[in-house]
Amino acid sequence: MGLIQLRKLAYRQLEPSAWPGKGLSPVNFGLIILIVFAVIEAVIDTEPVISNGRERLLNNVEFSIGIIFLIEYIARAWVEVENPRFAKYRFPRLRYMMTPIAIIDLLAIIPALFAFGGAPSLMLRFFRVLRMLRLAKLGRTSKAWVLLREAFIQKRQEFGLILGMLLVMILTAGSLLYWAEGDAQPDKFGSIPRAMWWAIITLTTVGYGDTFPITPLGKFLAGVIAIMGVMLIALPTGLFAASFTEAMDREREKEATNTAVREALKKAKDKG
Repeated sequence: MGLIQLRKLAYRQLEPSAWPGKGLSPVNFGLIILIVFAVIEAVIDTEPVISNGRERLLNNVEFSIGIIFLIEYIARAWVEVENPRFAKYRFPRLRYMMTPIAIIDLLAIIPALFAFGGAPSLMLRFFRVLRMLRLAKLGRTSKAWVLLREAFIQKRQEFGLILGMLLVMILTAGSLLYWAEGDAQPDKFGSIPRAMWWAIITLTTVGYGDTFPITPLGKFLAGVIAIMGVMLIALPTGLFAASFTEAMDREREKEATNTAVREALKKAKDKG
């Protein structure tokens, strides 16, 4: 088998859209299992009851996972010349390495370099948390994650508009509560930034209860703001649900078309 044939074979194994069969390729299926295992190992590693006395074992496991992910990263960069998305560029591999998912892949490898200690405590905790980025690697192999990304991209302008409205509401609500409650509760509403904390918690419907108005005017304004917050938060939920449904419908139509084409080619081949 030549090098080009080997690269094409590896590309079909690593790129979900290039896999001719149903579901995932064996390599991507194995990577999903490894990602889940790696995240579980990262969580266990932070629990002293489990990790104490097993540091060497966990470090070896982490280092081994990092080596596998490094090989995967190199292999994906190597096969990207087969990807129509990047093949049109002068440096397709470099173009791929600048994509967000490739950067996430690289960041998922870095914690393995610190598996054998030597880093300050705060830095070590940071790299332990960084290992959670490996969950994002599932987005490459999961059609559901791809559809979620497409749904968000399709409605990105609408989501941007809603985010802008939310920021304006937070600033307005914080200003109003500063005006109504500033004298009564200077420690909580004595400035607009302090009042904006209450506005964020209220508009997002979290409601910690650590900060709340006590004056009649403040309570009235808080009631109006809370109702508007519920209405505003409901907007992106419905928008995202509709966009996700549209993306699923397009995917079904695409699969139906591909199936029809394959069946037609098969019939033509049988007749020939």
